[in-house]
Amino acid sequence: MKLVVNNREVTIDADPAMPLLWALRDVIGLTGTKFGCGAAQCGACTVHMDGEAIRSCITPVSDAEGKKLTTIEAATDGTDRVGAAVHAAWIKHDVAQCGYCQSGQIMSAIALLKSLPRGEQPTADSIDAAMAGNICRCGTYVRIRAAVADAARTLA
Repeated sequence: MKLVVNNREVTIDADPAMPLLWALRDVIGLTGTKFGCGAAQCGACTVHMDGEAIRSCITPVSDAEGKKLTTIEAATDGTDRVGAAVHAAWIKHDVAQCGYCQSGQIMSAIALLKSLPRGEQPTADSIDAAMAGNICRCGTYVRIRAAVADAARTLA
């Protein structure tokens, strides 16, 4: 199968039913995306497929063929304006504690901000709704909301 991952075409030999998460981590070697629950309930495995946040733990790799995939590695490497703003806000607001959920949290935050018309600010409720599928066992939700709002202001 041919995948486009982080703007790079990659050919992999994998079972089409393999979860995308395992193709990214074990076959391609991009380990920033985490395994959490395996049932699309925690959000640790969030990546972007054609710009939308998806749960890679339940998405068959065959569904990703012909689509553009973005992982945390590319989203926060400084080349993406929104990703850079979210990453900087995460650091500024000291969001991460254990850090395990952070790649999924950041990917969901980026998807939210990219979905808004330029300059539009998300409400606390819209941030909560966009982030609702991401669980943080450390409970940093207040800092997450503040970081997303701060990133949005930076992008305005």
